[in-house]
Amino acid sequence: MTILLSLQGVSKRFGGLQALSNVTFDLPEGQILGLIGPNGAGKTTLFNAINGVYPPEEGRIMFREKEITKARPYDHARMGMARTHQIVQPLNELSVRENVMVGACFGHEHQDLGNASKIADEVLEFVGLAPRADQLAGSLNVAQKKRLEMARALAARPYLLLLDEVLAGLNPSEIDSMVQTVLRIREQGITIIMIEHVMKAVMNVSDRILVLDYGVQIAEGSPEEIAKNEKVIEAYLGDPKLAQQLLEEE
Repeated sequence: MTILLSLQGVSKRFGGLQALSNVTFDLPEGQILGLIGPNGAGKTTLFNAINGVYPPEEGRIMFREKEITKARPYDHARMGMARTHQIVQPLNELSVRENVMVGACFGHEHQDLGNASKIADEVLEFVGLAPRADQLAGSLNVAQKKRLEMARALAARPYLLLLDEVLAGLNPSEIDSMVQTVLRIREQGITIIMIEHVMKAVMNVSDRILVLDYGVQIAEGSPEEIAKNEKVIEAYLGDPKLAQQLLEEE
């Protein structure tokens, strides 16, 4: 088992606020790690620490056996890490295809414009946006913008993909479709960390789940273990019967 990403005692403060405290885990290649917790638990802050937006004050982050604790986001992209954002950020005045080409040009393969265009078309077909390739990105609806954000990240050909609430704002049919897309990404050998509040989805798609509460890592384990963990039920899931139900639902 090859460890793709390793966090060792990662802590982050903003003034007097301790946003992350001693977060430690190893992520093997090819797995989906679900990251859950109440609002304000530090999930996006953890993504920002991993991605180099806000480097931690304490701890180490290793990616593909190299330390990246103080590296910048563009360094991470060049090494094979890509992410989506909770609030979608398309380049509205560019076409859908041109948005995705950006990912290919600035990913770790440094593709030229010709190859970037080919990669963009392949990825748009994969995520179901090929018919909209020539539209302006700003004309897409929420579900389509979520897929565009994912496509731009995939065009970077990442080893690790950070998905920040890609299911938020989607209806049940769109959620089911997006979950299938996430599973197909994992089938391509891409490792995923997924922040999500849609519990049925994250419980059923994740190999392992890590739970944060006020920046503290309160649990890590399989979905079955997390659903039965008393600390997690108290902090987040609320009802033990509901937690078990989430695991039993298709």
